Amino acid sequence: MNALLFLPRRLYRVLVWLANSPRKLLLSYALLIVVCAVLYQQFEDRTFGDSVWWAVVTASTVGYGDISPQTWQARLMAGILISAMVLLVIPLITAHFASKLIVNNDAFHHEEQEELKENLRMTRALIEEMAARQGITLTSEGSAGPPAAPSDR
Repeated sequence: MNALLFLPRRLYRVLVWLANSPRKLLLSYALLIVVCAVLYQQFEDRTFGDSVWWAVVTASTVGYGDISPQTWQARLMAGILISAMVLLVIPLITAHFASKLIVNNDAFHHEEQEELKENLRMTRALIEEMAARQGITLTSEGSAGPPAAPSDR
């Protein structure tokens, strides 16, 4: 069973590695365009410029139709390129930029959290000391018990 999951897990790790860096993501996009252009050039016997144009138009899913694959190899590669762009590259780019936009600037950093914890410990110790001076018994959670109900009768 682990042998069957090896490839999907590896692919997932590569995708996470790519998604965490805009440079790697853009480099992989450019590499995908160049590789597909070179393959298209070989399969369709076109110039490199036409092949790059085809790869960019196809990857962007615009598909002008001015250049289209005729061989089955180029059509298969076009299907893979379109699928990779729509299912992987575009969502990864969108997710990366969305994660950068959704940053909680009010979130505490680790040092601030540790400082707050220390301040709470000191505050609790002071409250317990004050309660002991006044003879108030604190519950196990560190807070005073509920006040006694006033006696009306």
